Amino acid sequence: MSAYRVSRGLVALAAALLAACASAPPPTSTAPAVAARNGNGDVLGRSDRFVIYQPKSDDTLRSIAAQFLGSSDRDWLIGDFNRLSRPVAGQPLVVPLKPINQIGVQGDRYQTVPILCYHRFGGANSKMSVSPDNFAAQLDWLARNDYRVIRLSQLIGFLQGREALPKRSVVITMDDGYESVHRHALPQLRKHDFPATLFVYTDFIGAGDALSWNQLAELKASGLVDIQAHSKTHRNLIERTTGETDERYRQSIEAELRVPRDLLERRLPSQQVRHFAFPYGDANETVLDTLTRDQYQLAVTVYPGGNAFFAMPLMLRRTMIFGDIDLDAFKAKLQISRAIAAP
Repeated sequence: MSAYRVSRGLVALAAALLAACASAPPPTSTAPAVAARNGNGDVLGRSDRFVIYQPKSDDTLRSIAAQFLGSSDRDWLIGDFNRLSRPVAGQPLVVPLKPINQIGVQGDRYQTVPILCYHRFGGANSKMSVSPDNFAAQLDWLARNDYRVIRLSQLIGFLQGREALPKRSVVITMDDGYESVHRHALPQLRKHDFPATLFVYTDFIGAGDALSWNQLAELKASGLVDIQAHSKTHRNLIERTTGETDERYRQSIEAELRVPRDLLERRLPSQQVRHFAFPYGDANETVLDTLTRDQYQLAVTVYPGGNAFFAMPLMLRRTMIFGDIDLDAFKAKLQISRAIAAP
């Protein structure tokens, strides 16, 4: 089915909804309905939920979103609803004025949001290190194919069933705190204006090839990198040390979660730490209970796959991006939907 036929069908659906929602005209009104001029195009119909808009040649989805939705960054709402990436002059489209499908369920599929996990960039001859060229190619591909890199914090509204996300949403995260994040990753994030979350374990800061506090401050000041906790020492949180009692284990887990949060918030003013990455991807009930008491909102594992609206906020799936994968393998890791199994 062509994009034109899909768009016409959506317009027809919205027109029916407009007709159903519209109030009756005043009895004395005999004037025929006319298209209202608004900005560059024509408003063909309007209700409290939808606008049917006929774009002009210089319209973009961003300009239409700015005009009707108050922000050009909400252009994806129009694109997703009409199943198009750019408007066509003279071809009506629907502008949804209120949230549509906050949980991402459509027909026989439901939306999932992949969270990608990187560690270091360049240098080390290790599968945990992605070359700067490969990282650049991956971000370029996301940008060319209309993926929306969103902030990790935007998942909160989606998981609570109150905020829709772009259909091709993806989250970028980086673990540990290697200085190559500042040297290689930040320029690529800036190139595309892509946000990312950096999870650091605080005992590593300033040591060896780790980021310094000044570099962390620069990353935060970029407005693109959100700095969050990856524990204090990077110990495996579900394994006990030799002779560790129940009480000492609980105290250690509390320190692994509380110390990095307090230190990051103290050294990086205005940085709020409410997200956590489990070292080695492991957690147990003690760890999860401590996260809840310490008011963490989201936590990520290294179990691959996308996250649906019903995902557990403190056990989110996250997909590792290794240095030995090519671009086709990278594409295969972007799980943005799953089929609904037949009963």
